[in-house]
Amino acid sequence: MNIPNSITFSRLLGIPIILYTLKTPTNQNLWISLVIFLMASATDFLDGYLARKLNQVTDLGKFLDPLVDKLLILAPLLALIELGKVPAWGVFLILSRELTIAGWRVNQSKVSGANIWGKLKTVSQIIAVALLIAPLPKTWATSTIIIFWVSVALTIISGIVYLLPTQETSNT
Repeated sequence: MNIPNSITFSRLLGIPIILYTLKTPTNQNLWISLVIFLMASATDFLDGYLARKLNQVTDLGKFLDPLVDKLLILAPLLALIELGKVPAWGVFLILSRELTIAGWRVNQSKVSGANIWGKLKTVSQIIAVALLIAPLPKTWATSTIIIFWVSVALTIISGIVYLLPTQETSNT
């Protein structure tokens, strides 16, 4: 396994800590969860950069990176449902898109990297989850839920774009 793929895999290590700290959402635990989430999210950009810079782009990396991204986003979203911060049906829409695209990708002979819609989807999801985890004042509640719904919309749009027959590159 090369360096970029190792970095991708390391993102998985933060998920149990994020879930554990969200189980008891004290201000301290929320800050810990947020920091770990942001650090893990930052490695998404680092592994892609290194893969291109070191000329180590692999089919494993193209498969593993979006899978780990999905787990890093969906795990805290599921915990946030339990905390009453997001509606389950919004998370279901994200999960449905991700499972649909993952299933479709399995049947493809060539795995391609993310296009602009997939990148926008990922960035919007990271921002939404980070704001939902952060121990912000109640005055932020409306803004954070709007950002969540923007990320849901971008998730659906990126899925539609991915499945269009004329689309040559894929999203994550």
